[in-house]
Amino acid sequence: MNVAFIGLGAIGLPMARQIQQAGHGLIGVELSEANRTLALTHGIESSADWQAASDADVVVVMVATPAQLDALVSQCGPLKPGQHWVVMSTVGPASVREQAARLREKGVQVVDAPVTGGVARAQTGSLLIFAAGPAAAVAHVEPVLRSMGEVRNAGLEIGDGQAIKVVNQHLCSVHLVAAAEALSLARSLGLDPGRVLDLVQQGAGGSWMLSDRGPRMLEGTDTQVTSMVDIFVKDSGLVADAAQGCGAAVPLLDTAHARFCQAAESGLGKRDDSRVIETWAP
Repeated sequence: MNVAFIGLGAIGLPMARQIQQAGHGLIGVELSEANRTLALTHGIESSADWQAASDADVVVVMVATPAQLDALVSQCGPLKPGQHWVVMSTVGPASVREQAARLREKGVQVVDAPVTGGVARAQTGSLLIFAAGPAAAVAHVEPVLRSMGEVRNAGLEIGDGQAIKVVNQHLCSVHLVAAAEALSLARSLGLDPGRVLDLVQQGAGGSWMLSDRGPRMLEGTDTQVTSMVDIFVKDSGLVADAAQGCGAAVPLLDTAHARFCQAAESGLGKRDDSRVIETWAP
C-alpha cells in the first residue's frame, strides 16, 4: 500500500521504518527539519507539506497533541476519495471523534488506533495497537497496522480506542510516578537505589514502568530522551479531562498529573519523563 506517515518524531520514525520494511510505499510528513534529516538517514523521504500525503492510500497520523491534529485536518484541502486515515496519536476520545467527523465530510474513512509500548517496542514492531472503527475500515488498514505491532479490536465506534488508551495512560502515569517515589524513598532510607531496583523490579511490587524508566531515573538529568515530561503532562491531562467528563474519581491520577506539571514548571519539560524523579528532594 502507499502510505503517508505524518509525524516522524521519537516514536513516529521507528513506526514509519517498520511500515517501510514491511514493503509498503512510504512518504513522511514532518515539520522539523532535524527530524526530516534524521529520517532521510534511514531511507525515508519526507516533506514539511501535508500535500505530500494527498495521493496516499493510507495516512498514518502520529502528531503530539489534539491541537496539532485539529490544525492538520483544518489545513487539508480536497483528499483522495476512499483514502483511509489512521489516528495513532494519543489525543483523547473527544478530539478523535470531532476530527473523524470532519474527515468523513471530506470522503475519508477513519480508524482510531492509538498505541502503547514506547520507543523500544516501536523499534521492534511490537507495539500494542487499540484499533477501533468500522470493521471494513479497520480490515483495510490492518496490513499497515500489523507491520507496527499487535492489533487489538477496541470496538466499532471511533473514540473507543482513545478511551482504552486513556485507561492505559492512567496506569502509565501512576506507575511512572510511583516508581520515581519508590526509588526516592530508597535513597532517603540510605540504600543504593540501583541495588534496590535490581532486587525489587521482578518482585510483586515491580512494574513495566519501574523496569523501563528506573535505570534512566538513576542516570541523571541528561539521560537519553525517549518520551518527554511534556508528553506525560499532556497525556495525564487528557486522562483527567476524560475522567471529569464521565464523573470518575481519579485521585491517584491527579497526584501523578501534579508531579508531571511540577517537573515541567521546573524546566524539565523537554527532558526524559523519568526526570519526574527530580520533583523529590535529592
